[in-house]
This record gives sequence, C-alpha cells and structure tokens, in this order.
Amino acid sequence: MSPPKPTGRRAARRSALFLLYQWDLTGKPLEEIHVDGGDDPFARELAEEVSSRSEALDRRIDEVSTGWPADRLGVLERNVLRIGIFELEADTVPTEVAIAEAVGLAKRYASPEAARLVNGILARVAEERAA
Repeated sequence: MSPPKPTGRRAARRSALFLLYQWDLTGKPLEEIHVDGGDDPFARELAEEVSSRSEALDRRIDEVSTGWPADRLGVLERNVLRIGIFELEADTVPTEVAIAEAVGLAKRYASPEAARLVNGILARVAEERAA
C-alpha cells in the first residue's frame, strides 16, 4: 500500500522542491520546467522566490552548517534547505511548520540522514532568529 498523497500546501512544497531540483540540476529557467503539481500557484511562487534568492540562501546554509557548505550538499538536500530557510526567514509559516515540512521532504525524498542534517541546520537558523 502506497503512502497517502500529500495535499494542499504540503503537496505544493513537494512540487516546488521538484521544480527547484530540475532548475538547479539543468540550469533551465523555471518557466520551462514542468512537474506534476507545478501549476499550483503556491508551488510556482515558492519556487520562484527561492530560486531568485538562491545565492543568499546558499550563503545562509554556509554560515550555519558545520562542514556542509551548500555546494557540497546534494541537489535535493540543498533545495530542501533553501525552501526551509526561505520560509523561516520570510515568516510565512510558524517555525515548527517550516522545519517539520522541510524535514518531511528530506526524509521522504532523500534519506533519514539528510532529514537529520536538515533538522540541525534549520534549528540553528531558527535559534539565531529567536536570539
């Protein structure tokens, strides 16, 4: 039995991740990339916001990660972190939601180790923001 298909914002984040993954991997403009669910306005807007800030988000990853600069991360993990940091810093969702959603994406599409890495890095970003 397959796991339940994500709905709403969760599904849109998944679609945004897939858009960003292809964008990062291929270098194609987002407008030329099509994925299942990628026509969702929230998914498209999130992908556009994150891609337009990718350099700043990568610098943020570099600042808070120990031994895992953005360019050393896998494409999937890097984009999960970009989404998580964007949502944390934009204050678009509660801190716990931003972290839980990013960890869930990493766990489902990468690995448990990636999920732990994402959790640790986003927790540091959240701590710094709270200080």
